Amino acid sequence: MNEIIFFGKNKPKLLKNEQEEIKKPIQFKFENENENENENEKQIKQISSGYFSTIFLFKNGKAIEYLNDSNQNPSKIQIENIQKVTVGVENEAILTIEGNVFAKGEDINPKKPKEFINISSLIEDTNDRIIEDIVSGLKSIYLLTSNQNAYGIGSNEFSQLGFDSKTLKKTEKPILMMKNVSKIFSGTDSRHVFLLNSNQELFGCGFNEWGQLGLGESRKETKIQKLIKIQNIPKGKIIDIQCGFEHSIMLIENENENPKRKLYSCGRYLFNGLGKNGIKNTYEFTEIKSSLFENENDNILEIYVGGYHTLILTINGKLIVFGYNYSGQLGTGDTNDQLIPIQIKLPKLRFNEDISNYHISCGENSSFLYYSPSFSNLEEDLIKLFGRKEFCNISFKTENGEIIEAHKLILKYRLNQNQIEKLQEIISSKSVKESNQIFEMIYSNRIINPKLYYEIKEIINSNEKIEETIKRIYLNENENEKDFIIERNEKQYKFPKLILIMRSELYRGMFLSVTEDKSNKVTDYSELSNKSFQIFEYWIYSNQIKDGIQITKEIIDEIKRGIDYFQLNQTYPNLFDLLINKFNNQNQNQNQNQN
Repeated sequence: MNEIIFFGKNKPKLLKNEQEEIKKPIQFKFENENENENENEKQIKQISSGYFSTIFLFKNGKAIEYLNDSNQNPSKIQIENIQKVTVGVENEAILTIEGNVFAKGEDINPKKPKEFINISSLIEDTNDRIIEDIVSGLKSIYLLTSNQNAYGIGSNEFSQLGFDSKTLKKTEKPILMMKNVSKIFSGTDSRHVFLLNSNQELFGCGFNEWGQLGLGESRKETKIQKLIKIQNIPKGKIIDIQCGFEHSIMLIENENENPKRKLYSCGRYLFNGLGKNGIKNTYEFTEIKSSLFENENDNILEIYVGGYHTLILTINGKLIVFGYNYSGQLGTGDTNDQLIPIQIKLPKLRFNEDISNYHISCGENSSFLYYSPSFSNLEEDLIKLFGRKEFCNISFKTENGEIIEAHKLILKYRLNQNQIEKLQEIISSKSVKESNQIFEMIYSNRIINPKLYYEIKEIINSNEKIEETIKRIYLNENENEKDFIIERNEKQYKFPKLILIMRSELYRGMFLSVTEDKSNKVTDYSELSNKSFQIFEYWIYSNQIKDGIQITKEIIDEIKRGIDYFQLNQTYPNLFDLLINKFNNQNQNQNQNQN
């Protein structure tokens, strides 16, 4: 179920019946008569907003786009299997699960700036065309390949691509900026960029007139034309860097400190995007201090920066803001700028007990808080569910002889013993980082690294019988309360809790809540017909529609009510989509037979 909180400049007209400036957070609902009704009910995966457009990406890999210069309904983006979207100033980019990147913009495709083109296919090195991540800047786009190389495309007016802007104004093909890159950081309105390598060394280039690269007061060049190592960065692990128009915000983590995560800023004081009272420009990263996140309970979960305003989400559900507020993008109820971080009041959140599944996003003058559950990291969930960490582990040896632990139950669910042995062979030739990416793809059933995915594709896409799969999962495992009882018509059915967690947000919250009774509760499914329950039971295990059942509109309506109640929309492929496709195929086959 969608849950989106919005405040700020209401342009494009995201909320048709609201004023142009929304100064307090309100619930956002799609008002799109022309799109398929079911499309608007998909679970949000990501929101990316810029000066000219806003894109909503759904869990099913589809996306819709609002244009700021249009009062029309959003249009569906005609690209499938989308993994990530990013919107900058005068550009948009889309990353597919296959590792392709499609982009549009004046500096990307000047002849047809409103049409998406495959920019990853333009990389000269054909072995470097599978993309892991994308980031937008002002009129530029950055690509991180599966080989950990960073490329830039678009405008280089401020040397934001790491080259002399006098000799290279822009490029319509991706150019190599740096090798051995683990993360790229920039921003919608940013004319500068940071690249982090695998050794946690930080490099930057681009516009630096106000010290937004954090190079120190002695380095005030308007443009840093080549990537330069950033010295004197705060101690700790860099979790994130968010770049505004003329400033930067850094999130650092130190495991042995309290709080673990701290904020630092540098750059121009304008509208106080730095979050520090009485301080003008700051040429090195210095700490942003606030009582709102000074202890462990207030530890920072996520940060996001717009043009000059910042959102901070903490693990205890606080939404903290500071900076520019001309359009109400801070959600304070007025348009006064905020010099230092303050907490704002939010509407009641339906899933507030699991704040880690909420995410924040900013446009230039707008803000979003949205619910997007992630199922990629289940280690803590398994420990909560089964009590003993050793029960969850199985050891694998990497290419350097290092031992890493994988989750036994999920591997058993996905793979049989022969496939696990084959996986051992694959891991033995991989680094720790590559191995962790492989396991994450197996846990989440989604593509994290397309290049590695093709190596494991055969072993994770087997079609073993459901009964055999379930026997393997629980064979010789002596843990209590592995099963959950579902009752219908005085008959009881046992479902593995692990599988229900992976399918239903309702059951996930029920089983993993620290306050929830852990006994085997009974859920009544009596209102479902026999055929609908068979469909539901088969899909819970296999993520497929059972063969041999004639799909009717009555069954579709029944299943849809169940999907909404049990919050099953986060999985891909979606059960409702599968039913509709099967229903349409049945009708098409019937028509062909009649003809």
